[in-house]
Order: sequence, then structure tokens, then C-alpha cells
Amino acid sequence: MIRAHPLLAERPAEIDLAFRRMGLPTSAREYLLEKLPQYRLLLTGLTRVEGRFLKGLFEASTAPGREEFPVYVAGDPRTRLGSGLLVGRREQFDRLISAARENAELAELAGALTRALETVATPAPLVLGGRTFEFGARTYVMGVVNVTPDSFSDGGQFATPDTAIAHGLRLAEAGADVLDVGGETTRPGSKPVSAEEELARVLPVIQGLRAHTQVPLSVDTTKAVVAREVLKAGATQINDISGFHFDAELPRVVAEAGAACCLMHIQGTPETMQQAPRYEDVMDEVHAFLEEGVARAVAAGVARERILVDPGIGFGKTLGHNLFLLRRLADLRVLGLPVLVGTSRKGFLGTLTGGKPASERLAATLGSVATVAALGGADFVRVHDVAEARDALSVVDAIRSATEGGTLYASGKVGG
Repeated sequence: MIRAHPLLAERPAEIDLAFRRMGLPTSAREYLLEKLPQYRLLLTGLTRVEGRFLKGLFEASTAPGREEFPVYVAGDPRTRLGSGLLVGRREQFDRLISAARENAELAELAGALTRALETVATPAPLVLGGRTFEFGARTYVMGVVNVTPDSFSDGGQFATPDTAIAHGLRLAEAGADVLDVGGETTRPGSKPVSAEEELARVLPVIQGLRAHTQVPLSVDTTKAVVAREVLKAGATQINDISGFHFDAELPRVVAEAGAACCLMHIQGTPETMQQAPRYEDVMDEVHAFLEEGVARAVAAGVARERILVDPGIGFGKTLGHNLFLLRRLADLRVLGLPVLVGTSRKGFLGTLTGGKPASERLAATLGSVATVAALGGADFVRVHDVAEARDALSVVDAIRSATEGGTLYASGKVGG
């Protein structure tokens, strides 16, 4: 029986065992581990038919410009395991599965690959506060509560505790699944504020929201000092734009509180990130950065099922980088973690719409929200306009779950 086992790079012992079983030399191991971002599937129980098929497809696709299928490395035949390793991007695996389905003798291989990719693609449920988030059926909405005088999108509108609390409650009423409270502006060019100032801004808001709503609360911070206090006050998640790369104490604080965390990619700092962003391979580097942050979280004791990842749209990226990451968002599924995406009112949307200011980017925001939900399968979208985003997502999620006879809703009714 063929089995396909997903391998995750932050589990080195598991990968080392797989390579030893396959009898692969160190050079092959180093080569394959450097190929990021990738899905890695260890195959066992292969017959000669499947082995020849995989080897043939790989060899045929190695011509320049024709890397259509995953890299295939056969295990040492002396192990008698009928093993092999497939490493590649999601679209390469999709093409491989399609090719296998064309041959009845390869149906078992196609089924094993499909099941393995599904286990990677659908993250474990996430518990925040008293709520459990199941993934795969719908896209959840994180509402933004900026308690800052200089945010790029709504700077100064909700800079006092009373106005911020009232705004958060309105977002909860509009259908926000999570509220994300931030006390430090991270727009391009912004300078950091002290932990004392950040706490003075966000702590009263967390306390006020916790007293009036059961919606789970997240805090957007990079500082362990801030995280410790807001988690005591009722927040259940830390949203770190540095992906655990700025403050070495932050992973431990999150772990000790039993909190969840969202790890975002950034190149540089908010003050420098948009000066001259450059990448050799943007998806490779974003994935490696996030994978390193996940490894730091797990090493500190954060449960894997309490970690989300965010590609960091607009944080050290050009327009082209942003668009490419959104188009290839599904590649982040290799981590097996929920994916959060924040495009709301961001500068690249203004560029695409002829220079419109943040206040006039609602339509573009909704277009990007719908796109990442439909094509990339984002699990959370972080937005300023919750009611409008919920409407857009209700349509996208219904289309994604539609059956031939109509869409089956929670009420039990089928819509035509």
C-alpha cells in the first residue's frame, strides 16, 4: 500500500529519519532541504510501476523552462521500502496528480498524494478564547482597531480608549470574528514607540473590550513587555509583524500564557522596509523567514496548532512582490498552518487604482479580499471595513462550497 507522509522542515529529526530510511547521501539531503518553499512528501510502498512513472516525469521536466513536476529522488533499493521523496510547489504536485489519474495503474498513487496534500492544506482547529475556528469551510474576518494618532488608514480617529472601544464594539456587531488592537503605527517610514506608550494606548482598550464583548482579542505588537500585560488583561493572541524576529523574549511570553500567535514576514523594519526591497526569490525568502519564526515559537513551547502565518503584504515589498505573493499564496500551505492576509486599504491598492488615497480604497480592498479567499484560500483576512468584507466573503465562500444542485447552507436549505 502506498503511503505519502508530509515532512515539515522544522521537524529535523523526522526528516533525518526519512533520509536514513531512504539511504540518501548527505549531499542529496542538503540539496532538498535548501529547496524552499516546498511540499515534501515521503512515499513508501511504491512498486516499480510507480517508481518508473515518477522518475520518467521528473526527467522529462528537467529541461530548461520545463520544471513542471516535483523533484523526485528514489530511495536506496537495498532498503526494500519502495520509497522515494517528492519535493516541489503545490502546482507541480497538482500536475503530477492529474498525470497519474490518466493511468488506471497509478490510481493508488494519485489517491495517496491527494490525501497527503489535504492534510497539509487544512490546518488543525484554532481555539481563541471560548471560540473554536475550523478551517476549510469559510474565511474569517479580523477587524482592525488602531489606537494610534498616525495610522496610514485611519490615524487619529480612534486614538483615545473610549473611541477605540466604541469602534471595536461596532466591528464586533458588524461580524468581526477577531478584533486586532494595535498601539504602534507600522506604516512605511514610521519610527517605533516605547513599550510604556504602547501599553498606555492598548491596555485600557483591551480591558474595555473584554468587559463588553466575547469576540476574541488579538494585539498587534512586537514587544514581550506589551504582550505580557495584554495577555493578562484578556487578549488571547499576539500578532507580531516581525514573525518573532525582533524580540527574543516574545515567543516565551506567548508560550507561558498559552496564547496563540500570528507570525508575519517583514524585510527590514517599518522605518526602512520600503526604501529598496529586494529578493532573489520572494516566495522562497518569505517562506524561510516564516518557517524560522515557527521554529522559534515551537522551541519556546507554543503549540503548533496555535500559530498562524502572514506573508506581510506591503511590509518590505514592491507592487510586483505583493501581487506575486497573493497569486502564490497557496504555497504557504506547505507549513500546514492557518494563513492570515492583510491587504486592507494598503498602498499597492492605491497604485493599482490610479493613486487613490486610503479612504477611497474600499472597492479595491474588497476585490483583494475576495481574491485571496477564493484563489489563495486565506483562512483569515485582516480588514478595516468588517461589514463589507463579510458580505464579499459570504459570496466567495458560498461559491467555493457550491454543489451541483445548489449551495447547502447551515440552515439546511439549498439555494438555487
